[in-house]
Amino acid sequence: MMPLLKGHPVSLAVLDYGLFRVNSNGRVIGICGYLVRTSVDEHVLIDTGFPSKYTEDFRAASDEDRLYEFGEVLVCGPDNLPAAQLARCDVVPEAINLVVQTHTHIDHIGGIADFKQAPMLISAIERALPRPLYWGDVQPVEWPDRRYIQLQEDCDIGPDFSVMLVPGHAPGQLAMLLRLPETGPVLLTSDAISRPAEIDEKFAGSMDEEAAVKSAARLMAIAEAENAFVIYGHDPQQWDEIKKAPHTYS
Repeated sequence: MMPLLKGHPVSLAVLDYGLFRVNSNGRVIGICGYLVRTSVDEHVLIDTGFPSKYTEDFRAASDEDRLYEFGEVLVCGPDNLPAAQLARCDVVPEAINLVVQTHTHIDHIGGIADFKQAPMLISAIERALPRPLYWGDVQPVEWPDRRYIQLQEDCDIGPDFSVMLVPGHAPGQLAMLLRLPETGPVLLTSDAISRPAEIDEKFAGSMDEEAAVKSAARLMAIAEAENAFVIYGHDPQQWDEIKKAPHTYS
């Protein structure tokens, strides 16, 4: 695959898409995305949170999608939409050059039909599904008509910016490693490792537990070798401590 970006990453913003309480153990997790800015002012948006109907009435939306079977949306308002989070970073939606879809669960694909001026990088195996995964057997979202770049193997999408296929949580789960000028290497595990405790729990309940264990071991080996700052997909403790937009890692 030809590189998709010309510049190297110079800043990373964590976008706040809301809060969710998981039924099984009551943990409260942040719903996040990321904005990466490059040295030539390219903008990469990673994931887009819940569908916009959740910002209008998240209780009604949860009932419609039966999301209450998994947990409860606690916070999801207009300020948690991608456009509002981008505005915190002084970035307009039209400035997005690339969208990365780490996987297609409900809390990651809310804006799958937005930012159409930008191609969407997604795993080939997940794009080949009849519909995005969404949640359980609820799959109301169709694939929007847009340009997709389908990833079949690990690749460097630009200088100091790698994307890795790490199946387990989802069949086409992606993770990213980027190198920032001051922070150094940053590993975005997405839901390949939602929180460190998952490693000890051996990813019980994942779509493919065996694959998830292997993917996590691979990611943690990369983190150790790179001495990387690891940002997990949904770690409650880390969510309370991590910098969020408009603050950035650089």
